[in-house]
Amino acid sequence: MSIDSTDKIKAEVIRCKLCNLCRNRTNAVPGEGNSKASIMFVGEAPGRNEDEKGRPFVGLAGKILDETLEKVGLVRSRIFVTNIVKCRPPGNRVPTEEERRVCKNYLEREISIVSPKIICILGRTAYQSLLGGGSILGNRGKFIEKDSKLFFLTIHPAAIIYNNKLRYALEKDMQTLVSECSRLNIPI
Repeated sequence: MSIDSTDKIKAEVIRCKLCNLCRNRTNAVPGEGNSKASIMFVGEAPGRNEDEKGRPFVGLAGKILDETLEKVGLVRSRIFVTNIVKCRPPGNRVPTEEERRVCKNYLEREISIVSPKIICILGRTAYQSLLGGGSILGNRGKFIEKDSKLFFLTIHPAAIIYNNKLRYALEKDMQTLVSECSRLNIPI
């Protein structure tokens, strides 16, 4: 039996044809970053820039995420970033239940390999997919433990593109995340 790795998952994601999202993609977008990261960030799905480059969080939402991480002292190269689904849904629509189900194995394997101390859920779709949650705005800034994993909830950086007033909420949440890492002696 071969050992699983983020590189192995990346190769599988790039070749994946398990759902119809593969038909319109330019590139599949596997997770990337430190495979031994203490913190993993999970978003919804790739957008246009991610589809073009084959990398997660490289568009405007990625820029907002990077700026916020830097502001609170987190370094992108030390974390792992990924999405619920690995291909861009047409028109950036929310991924269907079927698309999420098909990609779930990739995400579960990424989580298993990286084994982060905290999984930071970015936005409602990731919240629903991972924890069965509802409103992210009503639950942002909270930690939830489930299946021996610690999850942290916050808004998706893309929400700030449409409502800049949410920038402060994201920054405040990221500061809460950093404070909890410090309290739990989790290296960041």
